[in-house]
Amino acid sequence: MGKREFIDTEQISWQPLENFPEGVVGKILSMDEKTGSHTRMVRFDPGVETKEAFVHDFWEEILILEGELIDIPNNEVFSKGYYTCRAPGIKHGPYKTSKGCTVFEVRNYYDGSKLMVR
Repeated sequence: MGKREFIDTEQISWQPLENFPEGVVGKILSMDEKTGSHTRMVRFDPGVETKEAFVHDFWEEILILEGELIDIPNNEVFSKGYYTCRAPGIKHGPYKTSKGCTVFEVRNYYDGSKLMVR
């Protein structure tokens, strides 16, 4: 099998995500089976609301591709082009969306030993 530089993400099925309410689906784009680090797209249907804050044991990067996500405790609206990078242990959410939202997400179980902060 030859090297594939690009994949057509439209050919990957959306799947319901564990620990999220109905109406939140994702598709894995790449996965490191050894560490669990992965990239995926996540889609929130209009009207979805998460009920609890999130805290992870991994680095998380999120880029909003379309729609908007509302940070409920801070009453802030984040829309297309907004980006965040969270270190392990950072509490965030819960969130809701009235219009729906699609994000690109990177989850990285990186130890931070060679992190370059800009």
